[in-house]
Amino acid sequence: MHRVTTPEEDEAALVRAIGPRRYKRQALIVSAPDTPAVRQALQQARANGEHVAMVVTRVNHVPQADYVGIDNHAAGRTAGYLLGRLCHREGRILTLSSRLDYLGHIERSSGCRDVLSAQFPHLRCDPDVAETHDDPDRCYLALKKALQGKRDVVGLYNTGAGSPGIHAALQRFAKEKVCWITHEISDDHRQYLQQGVLDVVIDQDPDTQAIRALQQVLMAVGMAPSSPAEKSGDFRLYFAENMGKQPYLAG
Repeated sequence: MHRVTTPEEDEAALVRAIGPRRYKRQALIVSAPDTPAVRQALQQARANGEHVAMVVTRVNHVPQADYVGIDNHAAGRTAGYLLGRLCHREGRILTLSSRLDYLGHIERSSGCRDVLSAQFPHLRCDPDVAETHDDPDRCYLALKKALQGKRDVVGLYNTGAGSPGIHAALQRFAKEKVCWITHEISDDHRQYLQQGVLDVVIDQDPDTQAIRALQQVLMAVGMAPSSPAEKSGDFRLYFAENMGKQPYLAG
């Protein structure tokens, strides 16, 4: 098994990694943005006979590819529902997103908006989603701008990472409680939950996704016995009361 990591901003490097290698490759597990160049590269890999499995986020229009991950639209709808229940003041909901070319982040944001607009009219979503590239400084600046504006932000949904910047901005600029929901039960998120700054974490269990993706490709290339298709990955909700104490990356 070969593992290749490419720079976040270098799409050309990602496309090259998806493309033909010096060794014979039977299958490919990928987490990638849904862009025309990436889509074409994955389509070519399928045409070359390689099995494709996607983790965390999907890329559309890749024939017979597996998706191993949570229902991101449902996760976003869950975030919207929780914001509606936990935000007791009328006001704005700010949405931060890692990247707007990752389908998973698009689905999370749209799911949250759908529920808020349908069920919680006292909460208004900002028209634009702030793209942060998981950078704490970008998160900090986006939240600082929102909190220093009309001062009516009552809730925050971050679909990606960069939480240290959010934590710092809330501590410095929030005059009243801002309900904050984000993803993954990482070590810093446990700390923020314990402090009461972060309210809910939606966790997609990446360890299980990695294992299931390996199982899928091993079955596809005939190196493991076939088994009944498993349902889409479940996500878990963590609060201060049930977050546990085990490190995010044990050992």
